[in-house]
Amino acid sequence: MKSLNRMKSIRSITIYGILGFFSVVYLIPLFWMVSTSLKPDPQIMSIPMRWLPDPPQWSNYAKAVNSFPFLRYFLNTLFLTVMNVLGNTLTASLVAYSFSKLQWRGRNLIFYLTIATMFIPGQVLIIPVYILFTQLGWVNSYLPLIVPAFCGGGAFNIFLLRQFFISIPDELMESARIDGASELRIFTKIILPLSKPALFTVALFTVVFTWNDFFGPLIYLHDPSMWTLAIGLRGFQQQYSTNWNLLMAASTLTALPLIILYFTAQDKMMRGFTLRAGIR
Repeated sequence: MKSLNRMKSIRSITIYGILGFFSVVYLIPLFWMVSTSLKPDPQIMSIPMRWLPDPPQWSNYAKAVNSFPFLRYFLNTLFLTVMNVLGNTLTASLVAYSFSKLQWRGRNLIFYLTIATMFIPGQVLIIPVYILFTQLGWVNSYLPLIVPAFCGGGAFNIFLLRQFFISIPDELMESARIDGASELRIFTKIILPLSKPALFTVALFTVVFTWNDFFGPLIYLHDPSMWTLAIGLRGFQQQYSTNWNLLMAASTLTALPLIILYFTAQDKMMRGFTLRAGIR
């Protein structure tokens, strides 16, 4: 018995040790970004390398914000993020409800074809989609970055929500139909309230992708006043290629909302990964 407990302890220590090691390795770039953002100029490329700034230059953050239109880019990014979250969660949930709870001919075939689109490299579609948006006159506007979110929500989001909706018992919907509830009422009053963890997970993925998206805004947004933070940081780097402390300060401020969101929402996110409805 003692040997068995000892083996379990050794196994737990080994597993947590490995996880801790890779966590530290993963966090080193984040730590270096924050550390560099607080360093004075002579300490950035100093040899030997200095891990901690001495003294911390908190004024670097004020200089970074004032060196480019940070607030405008922040609001632009926030606007695109909110619109994409609304579009993805709304349309993906509607499509997933149709694939999981409604019976219609060819449902499984259409679902498999939808999932198959996940295997198409995004690079293949860049030129055709750009030509389409150019012909529609949408280039240099936010429409190419918003409208696709309201056209189904993406295959991955549909798959995630469909798997969650399947776990909701059909008896709940049958009872509602007997009581005269329409499909829209069943969707809004039964499905969505029970699917909050999955919807939150989809919203979180959308926030991270849209907030960090560089390629989309780079292609479609030509007016500097419409740029997002990702594009703004690139322009900042070109303008101040030697001021790494200011660049790291701006990068830290850009990443801060996502870090806060993760630590405040990780419980709900993990509940969404379990793919089970909250029914008791």
